[in-house]
Amino acid sequence: MLKPAIEAALNSQVNAEYYSAYLYLSMCAWAEREGLPGMANWFKVQFQEEQAHADRFFRYVLERGGRVTLTAIAGPPSAWESPLQAFEATLAHERHVTSLIDALASLAMDERDHATLAFLQWFITEQVEEEANAENMAGQLRLVGDSGHGRLMLDREMAARVFTPPMIP
Repeated sequence: MLKPAIEAALNSQVNAEYYSAYLYLSMCAWAEREGLPGMANWFKVQFQEEQAHADRFFRYVLERGGRVTLTAIAGPPSAWESPLQAFEATLAHERHVTSLIDALASLAMDERDHATLAFLQWFITEQVEEEANAENMAGQLRLVGDSGHGRLMLDREMAARVFTPPMIP
């Protein structure tokens, strides 16, 4: 059984993960509109990953006998000045999500909820990868600058990304 503070925090994370999915779907639509189908694909895969993360938090609350409480999801931005700005926003968002996961882990430690702490370990590791991926893409976009050829090559590279459902314990 989940303690009330843990249940509330996990429900907040469910909603945060759904917001993340919503944000990346918005970025996907923006990239598609900008004529960057590879980037749109990259964001669509990110959308799918975030949905999977939300679903795993959702199921965990239920598995532990908790009640899932969904709240309204805020509307994400719908436009960015450039691909670099979109990936800088991605990196900032992933850093924010990392802080949310870290706070959850700290709460689980404070509440001595070892099962939740063990559950969160996968997400802690995942956030390292999420930040690294966003930083890598932003870095590559910084390198190519305004080069249309460079953006085209990166867009083609992003088109190759495929969604693989995560093996979340």
